[in-house]
Amino acid sequence: MNLYIRYFDRETLVSNVDEAIEFLRSLQEIPITPELEAEIREYAASDVLFPRRYKVRPRIYFIIIKTTAQTMQDFKEKKALRPTGDGMNRRDLAASASNRLGEFKPGWYEGELDFKRVVLIPATNKHEYRDTHFVARVKANSGQDCYNRIVDHLRGLVDPRSQFPSAKGKNFKYKFLGLWK
Repeated sequence: MNLYIRYFDRETLVSNVDEAIEFLRSLQEIPITPELEAEIREYAASDVLFPRRYKVRPRIYFIIIKTTAQTMQDFKEKKALRPTGDGMNRRDLAASASNRLGEFKPGWYEGELDFKRVVLIPATNKHEYRDTHFVARVKANSGQDCYNRIVDHLRGLVDPRSQFPSAKGKNFKYKFLGLWK
């Protein structure tokens, strides 16, 4: 894993922590303390993949990013995107989740839906949105069918101004429980 370091318009791509610290020492504005050096070594050795920001003085930072890019050009062109565990990137995962949603597989499904429900406040005689969690087990032909059946059921029970999330969003989850008999 390589490290990309940027401080204003000065940047580099190094292959180890010693080279990173050497680059930072070459910048006169950044005081390299033993604590800072230990933090950088700890970050490089950790499993954390998020970029790390280090404070130089108030509102002035330098950034370190872990990358698999071998050259600066590869890093700039984002050719070294981190794959997930099975070699798929995030876009492929989202596409496969959408495909699974419509996959025909008749049986029992358990669907969980978080939606904004309109409720009346009796004390003020006004309405407000409330986050509502709803779980149901339904007979359906796919994850999308499960979502449609749950939303159709809820539309008949709640205020028509209630807002339902997309079936592809993070507020709808489903799992296949098994074939019906």
